[in-house]
Amino acid sequence: MQIILLEKVVNLGSLGDVVKVKDGYARNFLIPSGQARRATASAIAEFEARRAELEKAAAAKHAEAAALGEKLSGITVKVSQKAGVDGRLFGSVTNHDIADELVKMGHAVVKSQVRMPNGPLKAVGDYTVVLSLHTDVHVDVNVSVLGESA
Repeated sequence: MQIILLEKVVNLGSLGDVVKVKDGYARNFLIPSGQARRATASAIAEFEARRAELEKAAAAKHAEAAALGEKLSGITVKVSQKAGVDGRLFGSVTNHDIADELVKMGHAVVKSQVRMPNGPLKAVGDYTVVLSLHTDVHVDVNVSVLGESA
């Protein structure tokens, strides 16, 4: 299916690109989330009329994410979890737990923005996780996992 992108999509294209994707990806994800439209002649003409407005909105989103990234750069998040005597956790620290702590600290972060490529944290210690605030804005955040005695 041919679609026109209304915002930048990772591994697909930038604002205004006309790309061919699988039908299910377009119908079930890109179009309902407002990231794309079916590339008909009328949709392309309407996009060209609104291009400046959409580019301005995309630049504002990027600037907002960059400002939040400046605030979060180098911050340390402390998460307490029950642990055994050897330092292993009963359970794990997930992206949900880290996002909750950041929200408690007053930062607008959702769990889908917390990237943990090695999976959940299962031991006491200091770790670095990546916050993907925008397709172009990535910030490293230190996570300190503290053990509570059971």
